[in-house]
Amino acid sequence: MAAAVRRQEARRKSERPTRETAAPRDLGLDGGVLSAALLLLGIGAVMIYSTTAPKADPGTLPPFFLKQVQAIVAGAALAGLAAWVPLRTWHALALPLWGTTVLALVATLAVGIETNGAKRWLGLESAGLVIQPGEFAKFAAVLAVAAVLSRRDVRTGVSLRRILAVALLGALPAGLLVLQPDLGNAVLLLGLAGLLLFVAGMNLRYLAAPGLLGAVGLAFYVTTHDYAWGRVVGFLHPWKTAHEQGYQLVQSFVAFGRGGLLGTGVGGGLQKLHYLPEAHTDFILAVIAEELGLAGVLVVLGGFAALLFAGVRLALRTRQRFAMLLAFGMTGLLVVPAVLNCAVVMGLVPTKGLTLPLLSYGRSSVLASCLALGVLLGIGRREARSAPAAIGKASPRGVVP
Repeated sequence: MAAAVRRQEARRKSERPTRETAAPRDLGLDGGVLSAALLLLGIGAVMIYSTTAPKADPGTLPPFFLKQVQAIVAGAALAGLAAWVPLRTWHALALPLWGTTVLALVATLAVGIETNGAKRWLGLESAGLVIQPGEFAKFAAVLAVAAVLSRRDVRTGVSLRRILAVALLGALPAGLLVLQPDLGNAVLLLGLAGLLLFVAGMNLRYLAAPGLLGAVGLAFYVTTHDYAWGRVVGFLHPWKTAHEQGYQLVQSFVAFGRGGLLGTGVGGGLQKLHYLPEAHTDFILAVIAEELGLAGVLVVLGGFAALLFAGVRLALRTRQRFAMLLAFGMTGLLVVPAVLNCAVVMGLVPTKGLTLPLLSYGRSSVLASCLALGVLLGIGRREARSAPAAIGKASPRGVVP
């Protein structure tokens, strides 16, 4: 009898979750996502300081660096808040947030701040209260598409009604972005919507026709707008147009060449001194290549690769369909523009005007990226489990009670 009691007590202890095993899974944050994000944010802050310090007043910290640090601190708080928001709340807020960002894009076209021929910013420039609604529109669109696709039709996978809803959720903000003009973010937004359709179970064959139509529309836009066609010319013939359309790309090539394997050292780059336009924003990777060399570029690429791996792993471990779609969407929101930005800086695709998430200067970009990170961390904290769930077999219910 005593032996049976001891065996029962031992069984209860073995089944009881210990502090070491239960706490990290239920309350902890995903280490892969968090480590990769901190690495990239740290490199970005250092390189923005290095890039903008030569233009700052002697004895003072560069204004761009101070603004970036403020954005990182605010972004960290925003990420922490987002990580604690329940999935049910995100599901309920999806369409209202999408509608709010659409209205903000409309307001930007009407009364936005125009810079270099583009209206992408909204706010009071004199007071320093300026945001770029397009950055948050991408987040809201991904959230809304994930919510719409969170209920799976057992027979067809994705019903026609939901496909049309996704088309509207992507096309409306993308069209408003094109009018700014902001072609890069418009294409990115539509691409992320297509990615979620594929993840939700839509056959690639059915995505081919919309993809072809989008490619034709993109080609028409590029050939009918001088600024877009100039970017294509600069991409195809950078050295022949080194003093015109290809100037920025050629200067990026020079930065990569000067950096070599280990670089010139932080602060030792020359291309950022009046040679490389937008060095602290779109082309921050070129500064990294010059000052940290190939080794620094590989660290950055490795950081995004780690973020991609951690995000996909987290998505595949979720038990709820909405959580799975949202994890894939937020991972794509962080990694896809990074891939495109790196490709632009290396001369693999035409210039698109996309920032490098978590590294480039830009308060709206940092805040939107941190918001996506917070959602990812929240999914990992609540939804990740040891048993992986196949994409096609995830729960058809959007939010499990």
